[in-house]
Amino acid sequence: MAQYFELHPDNPQPRLLKQAAAVIAKGGVVAVPTDSSYAIACHLDDKAAVDRLREIRRVDEKHHLTLICRDLSELANYARVDNKQYRLLKSATPGPFTFILDATREVPRRVSHPQRKTIGLRVPDHKVLQALLEAHGAPLLSTTLMDPQEKEPLNDPEQIRERFQHQLDAVIGSGPCPDQPTTVIDLTPMGTGGEAVLLRQGRGDVGLLGL
Repeated sequence: MAQYFELHPDNPQPRLLKQAAAVIAKGGVVAVPTDSSYAIACHLDDKAAVDRLREIRRVDEKHHLTLICRDLSELANYARVDNKQYRLLKSATPGPFTFILDATREVPRRVSHPQRKTIGLRVPDHKVLQALLEAHGAPLLSTTLMDPQEKEPLNDPEQIRERFQHQLDAVIGSGPCPDQPTTVIDLTPMGTGGEAVLLRQGRGDVGLLGL
């Protein structure tokens, strides 16, 4: 049965954040609010948790998982970023964007794309999620929370709790999220002189990136 943590959207309670971070540290898979839709997340270095996350979402190893980072300085540990890519990232973070980048050796092979050796990364603009990342002390591996039989993401924490109470270890609620996914931008072509490629138009405004 999933634990339920109701956090204030503007002033999340430190005691509950600490308890939620402890669930993740012990290998838990949790639902978290973001600045787009709700996501499911786990500890990056926990293989069993990553396998469970993929099973819940019913995606295989070719599905890009996303590292949620606190800021760009943290992101640099997991992706190779040149000056041009960094300027573009800085213009759009924090915000509802996912960027596809070349993964560094810090990223476990099991969570990067098996053929391209790339990883999705994002820096969210959401107070509760940022506070949870701070309490956890490291990035979280995530994917959009969707019922495998539906096409739209889930955004109501009570509904998520009811539907996934036997699959998730915890639901971190702070009210409903926006009902749009992130905008996904592939930055890897820029590393060889190409241009950024829009893979999915979501909540993020591509105008911020000049695309």
